[in-house]
Amino acid sequence: VGLIMCDALGNLGDADSVARNEAVMKHHAWVDIAKMLGAETIRVNAAGEGTAEEVAANAVKGLSKLGEYGASQGINIVVENHGGYSSDGSWLAGVMAEVGMDNVGTLPDFGNFCIERGPDGCVNEYDRYKGIEELMPYAKGVSAKTHVFDENGNEAEMDYLRIMKIVKDSGFKGNIGIEWEGKELSEDEGVKATKALIEKVLTEI
Repeated sequence: VGLIMCDALGNLGDADSVARNEAVMKHHAWVDIAKMLGAETIRVNAAGEGTAEEVAANAVKGLSKLGEYGASQGINIVVENHGGYSSDGSWLAGVMAEVGMDNVGTLPDFGNFCIERGPDGCVNEYDRYKGIEELMPYAKGVSAKTHVFDENGNEAEMDYLRIMKIVKDSGFKGNIGIEWEGKELSEDEGVKATKALIEKVLTEI
Protein backbone atom coordinates (compact mmCIF):
# COMPACT_ATOMS: atom_id res chain seq x y z
CA VAL A 1 0.00 0.00 0.00
CA GLY A 2 1.49 3.31 -1.04
CA LEU A 3 -1.37 5.76 -0.53
CA ILE A 4 -4.76 5.69 1.17
CA MET A 5 -7.54 7.96 -0.12
CA CYS A 6 -9.69 9.44 2.67
CA ASP A 7 -13.16 10.90 2.12
CA ALA A 8 -16.28 11.66 4.19
CA LEU A 9 -14.31 12.59 7.32
CA GLY A 10 -15.34 16.24 7.52
CA ASN A 11 -13.96 19.37 5.89
CA LEU A 12 -10.39 20.35 6.71
CA GLY A 13 -11.25 23.83 5.45
CA ASP A 14 -14.37 24.19 7.60
CA ALA A 15 -15.01 27.74 8.82
CA ASP A 16 -16.13 26.37 12.20
CA SER A 17 -12.99 25.70 14.22
CA VAL A 18 -14.67 22.95 16.27
CA ALA A 19 -15.88 21.12 13.14
CA ARG A 20 -12.49 21.62 11.49
CA ASN A 21 -10.65 20.17 14.47
CA GLU A 22 -13.07 17.23 14.55
CA ALA A 23 -12.23 16.58 10.89
CA VAL A 24 -8.52 16.69 11.73
CA MET A 25 -9.02 14.19 14.56
CA LYS A 26 -11.02 11.82 12.33
CA HIS A 27 -8.06 11.75 9.94
CA HIS A 28 -5.68 10.77 12.75
CA ALA A 29 -6.99 7.20 12.64
CA TRP A 30 -6.11 6.96 8.95
CA VAL A 31 -2.62 8.29 9.59
CA ASP A 32 -2.25 5.48 12.12
CA ILE A 33 -3.63 2.92 9.66
CA ALA A 34 -1.26 4.13 6.95
CA LYS A 35 1.67 3.71 9.33
CA MET A 36 0.51 0.23 10.32
CA LEU A 37 0.19 -0.85 6.67
CA GLY A 38 3.51 0.68 5.65
CA ALA A 39 1.91 3.34 3.45
CA GLU A 40 3.71 6.64 3.08
CA THR A 41 0.75 8.92 2.40
CA ILE A 42 -2.92 9.65 2.96
CA ARG A 43 -4.92 11.72 0.48
CA VAL A 44 -7.35 14.23 1.97
CA ASN A 45 -9.68 16.97 0.71
CA ALA A 46 -9.33 20.71 1.33
CA ALA A 47 -13.00 21.63 1.22
CA GLY A 48 -15.03 24.21 3.11
CA GLU A 49 -17.68 26.93 2.82
CA GLY A 50 -17.06 30.56 1.96
CA THR A 51 -15.05 32.58 -0.51
CA ALA A 52 -11.89 31.22 -2.09
CA GLU A 53 -9.80 33.29 0.32
CA GLU A 54 -11.78 32.16 3.38
CA VAL A 55 -11.62 28.48 2.50
CA ALA A 56 -7.91 28.76 1.71
CA ALA A 57 -7.19 30.34 5.10
CA ASN A 58 -9.17 27.65 6.93
CA ALA A 59 -7.66 24.84 4.84
CA VAL A 60 -4.19 26.08 5.78
CA LYS A 61 -5.16 25.79 9.46
CA GLY A 62 -6.66 22.31 9.09
CA LEU A 63 -3.86 20.94 6.92
CA SER A 64 -1.15 22.39 9.15
CA LYS A 65 -2.69 20.76 12.22
CA LEU A 66 -3.09 17.40 10.47
CA GLY A 67 0.36 17.77 8.95
CA GLU A 68 1.88 18.05 12.41
CA TYR A 69 0.36 14.73 13.45
CA GLY A 70 1.32 13.15 10.14
CA ALA A 71 4.92 14.29 10.61
CA SER A 72 5.00 12.76 14.09
CA GLN A 73 4.10 9.40 12.52
CA GLY A 74 6.21 9.77 9.38
CA ILE A 75 3.18 10.06 7.09
CA ASN A 76 2.60 12.49 4.22
CA ILE A 77 -0.67 14.40 3.89
CA VAL A 78 -1.60 15.20 0.29
CA VAL A 79 -4.49 17.12 -1.24
CA GLU A 80 -5.98 16.15 -4.58
CA ASN A 81 -7.56 18.60 -6.98
CA HIS A 82 -11.00 17.19 -6.30
CA GLY A 83 -13.61 19.73 -7.34
CA GLY A 84 -14.50 23.20 -6.12
CA TYR A 85 -11.66 25.55 -5.25
CA SER A 86 -9.19 22.65 -5.08
CA SER A 87 -9.50 22.16 -8.84
CA ASP A 88 -8.03 25.65 -9.32
CA GLY A 89 -4.32 24.90 -9.55
CA SER A 90 -3.24 28.35 -8.42
CA TRP A 91 -5.55 28.18 -5.39
CA LEU A 92 -4.27 24.79 -4.22
CA ALA A 93 -0.64 25.71 -4.89
CA GLY A 94 -1.21 28.85 -2.81
CA VAL A 95 -2.55 26.78 0.07
CA MET A 96 0.52 24.54 -0.10
CA ALA A 97 2.85 27.52 -0.08
CA GLU A 98 1.11 28.87 3.01
CA VAL A 99 1.26 25.52 4.84
CA GLY A 100 4.95 25.20 4.01
CA MET A 101 5.48 21.71 5.51
CA ASP A 102 7.68 19.04 3.97
CA ASN A 103 5.13 16.27 4.55
CA VAL A 104 2.10 18.22 3.24
CA GLY A 105 1.75 18.26 -0.53
CA THR A 106 -0.44 17.56 -3.52
CA LEU A 107 -1.72 14.62 -5.53
CA PRO A 108 -2.27 16.11 -8.99
CA ASP A 109 -5.12 14.28 -10.73
CA PHE A 110 -4.84 14.64 -14.51
CA GLY A 111 -8.61 14.66 -14.97
CA ASN A 112 -10.02 16.61 -12.00
CA PHE A 113 -9.96 20.25 -13.04
CA CYS A 114 -13.67 20.99 -13.06
CA ILE A 115 -14.26 23.83 -10.60
CA GLU A 116 -18.03 23.99 -11.09
CA ARG A 117 -20.50 21.47 -12.46
CA GLY A 118 -23.91 22.09 -13.93
CA PRO A 119 -26.77 19.75 -14.88
CA ASP A 120 -25.13 19.03 -18.25
CA GLY A 121 -21.54 18.67 -17.09
CA CYS A 122 -18.68 20.99 -16.26
CA VAL A 123 -19.41 24.70 -16.65
CA ASN A 124 -16.09 26.03 -15.31
CA GLU A 125 -12.97 24.02 -16.04
CA TYR A 126 -9.42 25.03 -15.13
CA ASP A 127 -6.66 24.56 -17.70
CA ARG A 128 -5.40 21.08 -16.84
CA TYR A 129 -1.88 21.60 -18.17
CA LYS A 130 -1.46 24.86 -16.27
CA GLY A 131 -2.92 23.23 -13.16
CA ILE A 132 -0.64 20.20 -13.30
CA GLU A 133 2.37 22.45 -13.75
CA GLU A 134 1.32 24.52 -10.72
CA LEU A 135 0.75 21.48 -8.51
CA MET A 136 3.79 19.38 -9.44
CA PRO A 137 6.30 21.28 -7.24
CA TYR A 138 4.32 20.03 -4.22
CA ALA A 139 3.45 16.56 -5.57
CA LYS A 140 4.13 13.40 -3.60
CA GLY A 141 2.27 11.25 -6.10
CA VAL A 142 0.21 11.71 -9.26
CA SER A 143 -3.09 10.22 -10.34
CA ALA A 144 -3.02 9.24 -14.02
CA LYS A 145 -6.70 9.39 -14.85
CA THR A 146 -8.14 8.18 -18.14
CA HIS A 147 -11.66 8.19 -19.58
CA VAL A 148 -11.53 7.12 -23.22
CA PHE A 149 -8.90 5.88 -25.67
CA ASP A 150 -8.64 6.47 -29.41
CA GLU A 151 -7.71 3.82 -31.98
CA ASN A 152 -4.01 4.45 -31.34
CA GLY A 153 -4.22 3.87 -27.60
CA ASN A 154 -3.97 7.56 -26.73
CA GLU A 155 -6.25 9.28 -24.21
CA ALA A 156 -8.76 11.04 -26.42
CA GLU A 157 -9.51 13.93 -24.06
CA MET A 158 -6.02 14.94 -22.93
CA ASP A 159 -2.46 15.07 -24.24
CA TYR A 160 -0.61 12.49 -22.15
CA LEU A 161 2.72 13.23 -23.78
CA ARG A 162 2.41 16.87 -22.77
CA ILE A 163 1.26 15.92 -19.27
CA MET A 164 4.04 13.44 -18.60
CA LYS A 165 6.60 15.92 -19.89
CA ILE A 166 5.35 18.38 -17.26
CA VAL A 167 5.63 15.66 -14.62
CA LYS A 168 9.16 14.71 -15.68
CA ASP A 169 10.36 18.31 -16.00
CA SER A 170 9.23 19.00 -12.44
CA GLY A 171 11.81 16.52 -11.18
CA PHE A 172 9.13 14.24 -9.74
CA LYS A 173 10.42 10.80 -8.74
CA GLY A 174 7.40 9.32 -6.96
CA ASN A 175 4.71 6.83 -7.89
CA ILE A 176 2.22 7.19 -10.73
CA GLY A 177 -1.18 5.86 -9.69
CA ILE A 178 -3.61 4.74 -12.39
CA GLU A 179 -7.28 5.72 -12.22
CA TRP A 180 -9.43 4.45 -15.10
CA GLU A 181 -12.92 6.01 -15.10
CA GLY A 182 -14.13 5.08 -18.55
CA LYS A 183 -17.00 2.83 -19.60
CA GLU A 184 -15.82 1.25 -22.84
CA LEU A 185 -13.29 -1.08 -21.18
CA SER A 186 -13.40 -3.22 -18.07
CA GLU A 187 -11.50 -2.01 -15.02
CA ASP A 188 -8.71 -4.49 -15.74
CA GLU A 189 -8.49 -3.52 -19.42
CA GLY A 190 -8.68 0.20 -18.65
CA VAL A 191 -5.86 0.02 -16.12
CA LYS A 192 -3.68 -1.99 -18.51
CA ALA A 193 -4.39 0.41 -21.39
CA THR A 194 -3.45 3.37 -19.17
CA LYS A 195 -0.25 1.65 -18.07
CA ALA A 196 0.67 0.97 -21.70
CA LEU A 197 0.01 4.62 -22.60
CA ILE A 198 2.20 5.90 -19.76
CA GLU A 199 5.02 3.55 -20.73
CA LYS A 200 4.73 4.64 -24.36
CA VAL A 201 4.87 8.37 -23.70
CA LEU A 202 7.75 8.01 -21.24
CA THR A 203 9.84 6.48 -24.02
CA GLU A 204 8.98 9.48 -26.24
CA ILE A 205 10.01 12.19 -23.81
